[in-house]
Amino acid sequence: MSQLSIPWIELINLKTVLSCPPKIQNTHFDLMYIPPKYRNSNLDDVRKFIEDNAFGILISKGSPYPLATHIPLELDSDEQGNDILVGHIAKANPQWRTFETQPEVLAIFNGPHAYISSSWYIEEEVPTWNYIAVHIRGRLEILAEEDVLESLHKLVDRYEKDSEDPIKLKDLSSKTTRQVKGIVGFRIAIEEIHAAYKLSQGRETDHPKIIEELRKRSSGMSDEVADAME
Repeated sequence: MSQLSIPWIELINLKTVLSCPPKIQNTHFDLMYIPPKYRNSNLDDVRKFIEDNAFGILISKGSPYPLATHIPLELDSDEQGNDILVGHIAKANPQWRTFETQPEVLAIFNGPHAYISSSWYIEEEVPTWNYIAVHIRGRLEILAEEDVLESLHKLVDRYEKDSEDPIKLKDLSSKTTRQVKGIVGFRIAIEEIHAAYKLSQGRETDHPKIIEELRKRSSGMSDEVADAME
């Protein structure tokens, strides 16, 4: 598996690293506080995580406050093969009006998380929380209508594939598909990615007990955290 690690920044592919402005590469400001032992710079892991947890949060600069929308953000590639995020929001959502003047955005992807009781440790300690999360900073570009339609076809095909009676956008009436005029599609060129995999690193001797206790819970997320720890 390919790995890439740059101090302070994990970038999602080599082409982005080579073309990234020096002011980005040399920054000493993290998008997310991540102790070094919790950082994950494995590109395969990060890509798989984004694909499996594509319903993210898009945050952009507003006035006077930041703006945020919960939407699917699909991992795709541009004409040069660089990784990008693709999504859309409703035109009724005022956030899109900031995109042209404030194209720098932050996308947040949350994965499984679980409370970890310190009663599961061999030695006394405070309890904590295990989780997986990814923050991506990038530059947003609004898409033309034909590109929005293409992205919607990909989106629907991906999530309909396991349906008993899957729909295809091409089979919908023109009256229904005209609703595309009510959305704004975009793509995000990825400039930074920070991946936090906080999974009780440094407490390997406690892992068997932590995993055992997580699996006793009825929460699906607890099982997912246990899976990630194994």
